[in-house]
Amino acid sequence: MVFDRFKSLLVAGFSAFLILFSGGVSAQKDSLKKEIKPGFDAKEIIFGHVLNNHDFHIIDFVGENGVKHPVSIPLPVILYSKQRGLAAFMSSRFHHGEANYDNYMMLTSEKIEELKLDPKKFSAQDIVAVNDNGAIDPSIRIYDISITRNVIQMFIGLALFTWVMLVIAKKYKFGQGVSSAPKGSQSLLEPVITFVRDEVAKPNLGASSDKYLPFLLTIFFFILINNIIGLIPGSANVTGNIAFTAVLGIISFVVILFSSDKHYWVHIFNPPDVPLGVKFILVPVEFISVFIKPFALIIRLFANMVAGHIIIICLISLIFIFGNMNKFAGWGTAPFSVAFTIFIYFIEVLVAFIQAFIFAMLTAVFIGQAIEGKQHQHDEKHEDSMLA
Repeated sequence: MVFDRFKSLLVAGFSAFLILFSGGVSAQKDSLKKEIKPGFDAKEIIFGHVLNNHDFHIIDFVGENGVKHPVSIPLPVILYSKQRGLAAFMSSRFHHGEANYDNYMMLTSEKIEELKLDPKKFSAQDIVAVNDNGAIDPSIRIYDISITRNVIQMFIGLALFTWVMLVIAKKYKFGQGVSSAPKGSQSLLEPVITFVRDEVAKPNLGASSDKYLPFLLTIFFFILINNIIGLIPGSANVTGNIAFTAVLGIISFVVILFSSDKHYWVHIFNPPDVPLGVKFILVPVEFISVFIKPFALIIRLFANMVAGHIIIICLISLIFIFGNMNKFAGWGTAPFSVAFTIFIYFIEVLVAFIQAFIFAMLTAVFIGQAIEGKQHQHDEKHEDSMLA
């Protein structure tokens, strides 16, 4: 009985919300497109957060004259071209893309549309050379080696990671955690390190686990720290950048190749106990899989971290999108958007740990496959020594 009343009340409230919302939409039907674009551009907000930038954007505020004023922390812009040489200045010189500096222009989404540039070749935050008239000069090729927000945040993550590990190592050096129980940061990270050793390194690498454990721990904690920092509002999504994950994947690929032996390549180009006709199909597949493995590491981390951030921004953007349509719709959407955002945010914290674990786990699995021959020979020698 109580449930039926609650259900009826919920239906009535939802119906009232639809009536208010539909009334506002019908009154603004003709001018809806014009009003949404200047008021709130969800596309710009989403890609502005996901993509790399030349500054740390904090907030926008509208002045008394109705002009939007962005508040951000500028970063160094470093450019090189054969014709002009090296140029270095702060990104604030561009005034958020509204002005050119030293015959250079920072593109924005509005300028790309205004100049009718190919969006496949140009994107917001790209810097191009211009002539004295302000027109783009295609003859000058620029090499952008600027210190962007992803670079700054990656260095922050690296410094934080190094500092934490040095502090813990110093405690162990003086006997804390060896002759006594671990305390503070030791008690927090020691179970994690033990977990990576016992659940990632040893099952996949066996006797070689101690050799590769420092590498696996470095990958795990470096990804984890950057994942966590990326969840702080106003920060950059470093692990959601394909260049960052590509470098990690290439490093793992190099380690896998240098760890391989003759036994590993023989199994790829001449699989044992396989009919000759099947080898013509299996060998190309096995060879391609050598490159697919690091590619899977790159795409998995990139896609998962980008997807979570986009979902969070989209949920928050719904408040402003519905608010531009109708004031009551915006206020009505806010509680649901905030609730779902908080829920997804906590899920993202869990994903931050899971993705760091999966990257380290798969790296250990691929290295274990590469050293399978060495490991097999080591086990045989160990068995012979035990029998002797």
